[in-house]
Amino acid sequence: MSEPVAKPSGKSWREINQERKALKRQRNEEKIVKREKRAALELEAESKVKEEVEWEKKCSEISTVSIAIPGSILENAQSAELRTYLAGQIARAACVFCVDEVIIYDDIGDKMNTKKSKLEVADGVKVARKSCVQLARILQYLECPQYLRKHFFPIHKDLEFAGLLNPLDAPHHLRMSNDFQFREGITMNKKVKPGRGSQVNVGLLQDISTDKLLNPGIRVTVKMLPTQEGGKKLKGKIVSLTTPRAETGVYWGYTVRIANNLSQVFTQSPYKDGYDLTIGTSDTGTPVDDLPNKELKYNHVLIVFGGLHGIEAALESDEQLKEDEASLLFNHYINVLPNQGSRTIRTEEAVLIALSGLRSKLKAINEPMVFTGTGIAQSSLFPTAKVELSDSGTDANLDLSRFD
Repeated sequence: MSEPVAKPSGKSWREINQERKALKRQRNEEKIVKREKRAALELEAESKVKEEVEWEKKCSEISTVSIAIPGSILENAQSAELRTYLAGQIARAACVFCVDEVIIYDDIGDKMNTKKSKLEVADGVKVARKSCVQLARILQYLECPQYLRKHFFPIHKDLEFAGLLNPLDAPHHLRMSNDFQFREGITMNKKVKPGRGSQVNVGLLQDISTDKLLNPGIRVTVKMLPTQEGGKKLKGKIVSLTTPRAETGVYWGYTVRIANNLSQVFTQSPYKDGYDLTIGTSDTGTPVDDLPNKELKYNHVLIVFGGLHGIEAALESDEQLKEDEASLLFNHYINVLPNQGSRTIRTEEAVLIALSGLRSKLKAINEPMVFTGTGIAQSSLFPTAKVELSDSGTDANLDLSRFD
């Protein structure tokens, strides 16, 4: 039998009960405050996630330019070196004109029994015509930042002469000394503490800690977070591929897709509603000069180029397309260079001519902002000397107009 609780000296039972009630009331109030704080934090986290989803959706709605090129153009080159250099010309044109997607399609199909090859793409391994795979591989190689190439591109015969090619010098090809809020990286196979994200190599002296735990060997885009005062560890946030351009306006490279025929160029579009403006190029089309300026409005535009025998040959070899006229496949069927001096315009030349001629004709519905920031990758054109900063902390002398 337990002993009765002794009454403290100098206090009546009434005072003791009042104190107990006051303590109980205080504890209840503290619980309510904690519950409200927890609910507020959860609500804040939910709204933050919702904002991020809405922002990523907004990023994905930015107007894009896609070009489709037949892989057979490599088969018309006389040597392995020329095939590689031809692919390099396509990559340079895509980068210079800020193309978002390059589609390599097979314009010959199964009519000719040619070798097939494999290439790793976003959806897995793609089996396609050897020339298509080689062109896609070289385009991927050139678009990849130099510090990541050893991770994604093992020694391969298709890349034997890739060292001869002119570099793209794209804004996302950052050097170790460059300071920019976004970087491309690869998730590393390193053990991390529970609740921590993956370690990512972004081309700096040390790997950075991120907010998401992903499988090793994945290419990711990372937003660099400000380091705490006195802190040495670098931290970052994994973001969508479209985020850098949406937030800063800087061009962030192109993606590569392989289509086994002409119809797959249209049907396998990565965009939700497909391409809302399609343009075909042919010497039998309407002269590009007849198109009105800034009247071709688009959200996702697709420009298709033909091979040695034009788009008509690709249409003929595609059994899924029932149209007789190639011009019926497109919203506009244009001649990119009327009154040409040569009997033929090579595809790599047509890409440059068409993208140049259409610049004044196209009007983006959701145009990306113009890049006006500083601290982007220094190219070979920029001096390697130390950059002087103005009082505001921005670079006073660095000319970044070529990224606008």
